[in-house]
Amino acid sequence: MSRSTPNPKATRDDSDSSERSAAAEARRSSGGVRGRAREFARAWLKPLLLAVLIVAPFRSAVADWHDVPTGSMKPTVLEGDRIFVSKLAYELRFPLTGWKLAELGDPARGDVVVLRSPLDETRLLKRVVAVEGELVELVGGRLVIDGTPLRYERLPDAAHDGLPQPEGFPQVALREELAPGRSHDLLVTPRRRVPRSFGPVRVPAGHVLVLGDNRDNSADSRVFGFVARERIEGRVLGVLLSLHPRRLWPRWERTCTPLE
Repeated sequence: MSRSTPNPKATRDDSDSSERSAAAEARRSSGGVRGRAREFARAWLKPLLLAVLIVAPFRSAVADWHDVPTGSMKPTVLEGDRIFVSKLAYELRFPLTGWKLAELGDPARGDVVVLRSPLDETRLLKRVVAVEGELVELVGGRLVIDGTPLRYERLPDAAHDGLPQPEGFPQVALREELAPGRSHDLLVTPRRRVPRSFGPVRVPAGHVLVLGDNRDNSADSRVFGFVARERIEGRVLGVLLSLHPRRLWPRWERTCTPLE
């Protein structure tokens, strides 16, 4: 029997052909990955980038929205509310910067504002109760501004009976008139031992004094003092959406409602 002799040239040709096939397959695979990446960028990344380029400047200079995690502004704003904030209420800023371009108005008594805490830069939600130049005093939990006591009216116990009460500390609802035609509800907790008097003090220029509507459960100007105007981010206009903080179901009666 004769034995066949291997052909070195044929072996090299077969090896070269295999390498070329593998290279071609690698190119096809690489081209497929690049093609899918380009398609993904066209379909998702470009619209997402466009949305960011539109939304980020809008939220920084025109209007914003925030979720409310605490109850310091009850009964006006509740935990689980998502509030709508006008950034154009008091000034016009260059988007995504702190550059002020123009002043558009002044904070007024009764405005609910979003501000940065003078203590730790935490974003807070409070009500303006006195503006620059006013002499303000708190006497037994009741405000006196420029020597004139504000008007208060006790509301029926059922006015806000749907709100949870602090355990062992029943709350009382009052109606407070901060200015003619501008009144709102607030809560006080008579049994809680908190400071209920200060002043009189005069609000310095370029500042406001703020308090929470949940008057005895709020860290406000009684803790951190006056608030400089540049710390105010905007005025709250209303509640966009509200979810129960524990059960997470919508509270439709609070959705798209303006603030007092």
